[in-house]
Amino acid sequence: MFFNSIEFFIFLPIVFSLYWLIGAKNIKSQNFLIVLASYVFYGWWDWRFLSLILFSSIVDYSIGLALDKQNKSSYRKTLLWISISVNLGFLGFFKYYNFFIDSLRDSFTFFGADLNISTLNIILPVGISFYTFQTLSYTIDVFNKKLKPTKDIVGFMAFVSFFPQLVAGPIERATNLLPQFSIERKFVYRDAVNGLRQILWGLFKKIVIADNCAKYANLIFNNHTDYNGSTLLLGAFFFAFQIYGDFSGYSDIAIGISRLFGFNLKRNFAYPYFSRDIAEFWRRWHISLSTWFRDYLYIPLGGSKGGLKMKIRNTFIIFIVSGLWHGANWTFIIWGALNAFYFLPLLLTNRNRVNTDLIAQGNYFPSLKEASQMFLTFLLTTIAWVFFRADSVGHAISYLQHIFSSSLFFKFEIFPSTILILVMFFLITEWLGRSGNYALEKIDFLFKPLRWAFYILLIILMFSFTGEEQQFIYFQF
Repeated sequence: MFFNSIEFFIFLPIVFSLYWLIGAKNIKSQNFLIVLASYVFYGWWDWRFLSLILFSSIVDYSIGLALDKQNKSSYRKTLLWISISVNLGFLGFFKYYNFFIDSLRDSFTFFGADLNISTLNIILPVGISFYTFQTLSYTIDVFNKKLKPTKDIVGFMAFVSFFPQLVAGPIERATNLLPQFSIERKFVYRDAVNGLRQILWGLFKKIVIADNCAKYANLIFNNHTDYNGSTLLLGAFFFAFQIYGDFSGYSDIAIGISRLFGFNLKRNFAYPYFSRDIAEFWRRWHISLSTWFRDYLYIPLGGSKGGLKMKIRNTFIIFIVSGLWHGANWTFIIWGALNAFYFLPLLLTNRNRVNTDLIAQGNYFPSLKEASQMFLTFLLTTIAWVFFRADSVGHAISYLQHIFSSSLFFKFEIFPSTILILVMFFLITEWLGRSGNYALEKIDFLFKPLRWAFYILLIILMFSFTGEEQQFIYFQF
């Protein structure tokens, strides 16, 4: 069930009404309804995989309680590794089994030997990477005694399966979201209005920006040998805005829907294309995943406190694992490694936390230096996106070779001016609203008729530029 589907626009009002009318002032009823609604939401795609979510929930709920009762270090570590093995075992089988078999077989072939191992016809469960990391955060935090385990199994199942962010994040921490299932939620009109506003902006990002950019990104990437370098660069730009509009749009919708039900999710995007260097970009892009890897992988490995070799090692580990998290393909691993190369000079010169403030704070326009930094960072990011989007490493290399040829300075062979104007409108709106958690958060300063005119404009644009429905990109992860 997609957020931008007819089914969801029927599903959401029904769940919302039942939640506040029937379950009002009864936390257990509300939590049970969330679990039921979340399982319906996920089962709409394929009900068979509900067993994975249920099993992971039961395992980690039980291990959490067992950790609380056990003081012996060796037993506690055993319990933790059971949780890690079960969760990463499921993830590894469904997402990476065929990738590793193919890679192993290719390695043997390279050395002149044949390995007769067949791949399997495995369906990747939607969102498995997201809910696996979410439930793992609970077990790890309980193990580290940062969180007391819950005894409310329904509340815990609601935390694991919470439908707004179940299949594409944000990846919530148990320390933030789980306690919200044990306190009374009250309907707050202002929060609901803010939620609807964020949903509207998220839908605009997805329907108008992402889906329309996808049309041209797909056309150019799928036929890259037919176009000159300038057109291929434009195609890469289109994909950059497709993936940003698609993924940040999903996060906006998820956060907005959560507000309708009295929950506060963590921010997942903070205008990453306004970043002045790669380090700032990664503090602003997919924040819930970046901080998850920082806290549960990078810091335990030693972070940046060790010597030069440790800093380099940990940087490459964190980015390569992040690439592998995104998909079972060497293109994602190279994408991660390329970002590590981008990031490393900043880390080694202690300039990775130079740009932590709001860009052009208090000004309408960036300085020439800031504008140059933003453009260079966006260009480097776009080049890396080529590997993310390409079907294979060979496809990515060929695409880049065709970009950086003499035809880079030729006239565009595809130039959809209307879509480019919409992207500019989108960027201007984001720039003007960059001090908020999302672009429309502080729109209340506008005179009410102007504010409503802007909402209506967004709705008209969504109906006018609704093209072929595209699945959210991050569903595949």
